Amino acid sequence: MKVNSMGDVAATVRGRRKDLGLSQADLATRMGVSRAWINAVEAGKPSVEFDLVLRLLDHLGLRMEACQAREPQRRLQGQVGGPGFRPR
Repeated sequence: MKVNSMGDVAATVRGRRKDLGLSQADLATRMGVSRAWINAVEAGKPSVEFDLVLRLLDHLGLRMEACQAREPQRRLQGQVGGPGFRPR
């Protein structure tokens, strides 16, 4: 899956859950999380815990891979290690 936003993760999770015939409550019970948390992921809430998102993907038989982009995003240039960067 190509992920550019939490919305991409949300759409993939929701689609896969439905393909498997699971309700949000069923999936939450299997994972040991609340239905509200599953709902937050599927709504694209950006503050959900990443480690739980990875567990969720695993439960759904999905995997997220990171690969090097051709060029860094402009918004990241000048941050870590760039001009004006001051380590703490």
